[in-house]
Amino acid sequence: MSATVPAMAEQGHLLRLEAESIEIIREVAAQCLRPALLFSGGKDSAVLLHLARKAFCLGEHALPLPFTLLHVDTGHNFPEVIAFRDRIAAQVGATLCVGSVEASIARGSVRLEHALASRNAAQAVTLLETIASGGFDGLMAGARRDEEKSRAKERIFSFRDAFGQWDPRRQRPELLNLLHASVAPGEHMRIFPLSNWTELDVWEYIGREGIELPGLYFAHLRKVFRRQGLLVPLSHLTPAEHNDAVEEIMVRFRTVGDISCTCLVASTAATVEEVIAETAVASVTERGATRLDDQTSEASMERRKREGYF
Repeated sequence: MSATVPAMAEQGHLLRLEAESIEIIREVAAQCLRPALLFSGGKDSAVLLHLARKAFCLGEHALPLPFTLLHVDTGHNFPEVIAFRDRIAAQVGATLCVGSVEASIARGSVRLEHALASRNAAQAVTLLETIASGGFDGLMAGARRDEEKSRAKERIFSFRDAFGQWDPRRQRPELLNLLHASVAPGEHMRIFPLSNWTELDVWEYIGREGIELPGLYFAHLRKVFRRQGLLVPLSHLTPAEHNDAVEEIMVRFRTVGDISCTCLVASTAATVEEVIAETAVASVTERGATRLDDQTSEASMERRKREGYF
């Protein structure tokens, strides 16, 4: 009995989160004229797509997804994740719209300091260009409030002005869970159906639902070096400097993004169950443990978000 009660409580918790997210996704489809779901192939977006399919595509009267899948490709994403993104989008029969940072660089709207500079922050420009060209008025994303302090300021329906900017002081109240997506021409909403989930919730739901993920999320042998207290993957975009000691160890990614700023954690967790066990005792958030771009200052994420970042 004592072992069964916690298991039932855990399932009830996940079911409540699932129901809340599905309700939000359906509200987006009902209120937005041209919504899109940001799908990078990462774990949070994989869970979000799974929930969206539950909202519309299961059962006797299944409907096609009423929105486009959208991804901003920096050109420096992990090839395994891009291949996974394309395969899953084709598998579910969804339209995939890809905004390219490379194209923004060619247009001159994005300028980088040097060839190996991180393109992560540059995604904001490409995203806003893609939103404008596609006429999207509501973008769902897999961001969660537990990821980082500025994420915790987000409302579920987060308003963006005509310049794509976010001002935490100008967000709409969400009293009694009333969600309001109406915007003027040129404005749009960012919607976060996983806002109330934690990293542990995400992994437990992945295990419960059998959601497929890229293999990078599980332990594998990789060459790395240490910088700013983080494990940096050795690659042509992140080369070791003369004083960096390269080592080959068992690692996994807690989050996957631009190669230039995404780091690893030492791990032997090769299954979802083992990742859940590791996540349950982790003392540092996934972004705090794996993102070089969040190490510049405590306000680095909030600054990027004000400029149009996810």
